[in-house]
Amino acid sequence: MERKGGILLHISSLPGEYGIGTLGKEAYDFVDLLEECGQKLWQILPIGPTGYGDSPYQVFSAFAGNPLFIDLSMFVEEKILKKEELDILFSEKNYIDYGKIYKFKFSLLRKIFNTLKKELDKDYYEFYEKNEFWLDDYSTFMALKKLDERSWIEWNIDFKTKKFDKNLIKEIEDEKFFYCFLQYIFASQWEKLKDYANLKGISIIGDIPIFVAMDSSDVWANPELFELNEELKPKRVAGVPPDYFSETGQLWGNPLYDWENLLETEFNWWINRFKKAFEMFDYVRVDHFRGFCAYWAIPANEKTAINGKWEKAFGLDLFKILRKKFKNLPIIAEDLGIITEDVVELREKFSFPGMKVLQFGFEDGANSEHLPHNYDNSNFVAYTGTHDNDTLKGWFSKLDNSKKDFLLNYLNIKGENIDKNIVFALIREVWKSVAVFAVIPLQDFLVLGSEARMNSPGTVGNNWQWKATKREFESFPVDFLREISKLYKR
Repeated sequence: MERKGGILLHISSLPGEYGIGTLGKEAYDFVDLLEECGQKLWQILPIGPTGYGDSPYQVFSAFAGNPLFIDLSMFVEEKILKKEELDILFSEKNYIDYGKIYKFKFSLLRKIFNTLKKELDKDYYEFYEKNEFWLDDYSTFMALKKLDERSWIEWNIDFKTKKFDKNLIKEIEDEKFFYCFLQYIFASQWEKLKDYANLKGISIIGDIPIFVAMDSSDVWANPELFELNEELKPKRVAGVPPDYFSETGQLWGNPLYDWENLLETEFNWWINRFKKAFEMFDYVRVDHFRGFCAYWAIPANEKTAINGKWEKAFGLDLFKILRKKFKNLPIIAEDLGIITEDVVELREKFSFPGMKVLQFGFEDGANSEHLPHNYDNSNFVAYTGTHDNDTLKGWFSKLDNSKKDFLLNYLNIKGENIDKNIVFALIREVWKSVAVFAVIPLQDFLVLGSEARMNSPGTVGNNWQWKATKREFESFPVDFLREISKLYKR
């Protein structure tokens, strides 16, 4: 890994004209902006198909792409859609109306499918054959959801256990085809975008959550790989104990892996998952990396994450097998939170870079490992904040006086226009650090407040909705970023 800098911006937050960012022109424009600023990295969040709550960390498949990110404009150019049909989705607002997007965008996607399904060539069938190991389960799962929108745990016993009669198989055949088609279109558009970025010397950092959603094709199709009871309901669920983000911990609710069964299968499911991720991204950030050493197991009937306990995972065995399967493992370990020595040892054994978050440094004081003067090596990615943090401007405004005084003294900042000065000074701290990678959320470069925060852990509603506007992009500090990147050799 060479010393580089870049920007964190999810696909959904691109300034798309039609309600949500897509893999279309706005994504290519962002790549051009990165190149203009001399950047080499674009980090995104997980790109799977989201469900209730719209979280990219709770998706219907660990392998599939989100159909909402498909660019519809190309189908106007091909005269399959009319521009007026897209205009109903037009929005210049800073937030995503997911209900509206789901309703109208899927109706247009179905129109595209009905127009093209009889014209699909060998490229489609080659895509299907290559991805059949997950695509058949996913498309079946989504077709059944069209018949019963509830979580699959609430389905009838035949749906839950995949005992289908011939009539049902015939009934869902076209719907399965539809969801396979969407994945083909998504993959085609993603591949072109990634090739464009790579051609300009820009690497994409993807993101995969360690856990999968309970209401997913992954659990439905592979119940033996998870801690489920005879009724296929979770015995225990995932989360984290009380921490910086929450006094009662975070109760994620994801089913836990049956690590014994995973080991018996030689981690075949995980190998396929990483193989897919390595194909799609240049680097893969693994969310909650410490879960490969030990995970916080919470009884399924608990209302908070307080009454959990740590259980051992078999991450060492998994990564040994992965290292044999792949020439290199371009993994970034999200090692935030309660980190024990065994987590550090596992990360260092495979030379995975970890993470440092500057905001945490000023919360914890002068001895914090997140402050640049305490960085003892370069093998990590440094951030001002992540998708779970407030923006720098919003965060600074909420600091108590003693922490503000410490921060101002640390940065040696005085004077007027303090918000912009503080934000740009903090960005400089990250950029000039020894960290091999430095990545800053777009919101911080734009000096936006808490209204632009992406996610507040432990809360429901108003998350994952922020979207940039074209006007905000026009105010991007190109000269500043180009200057510090040259100055600090990024």
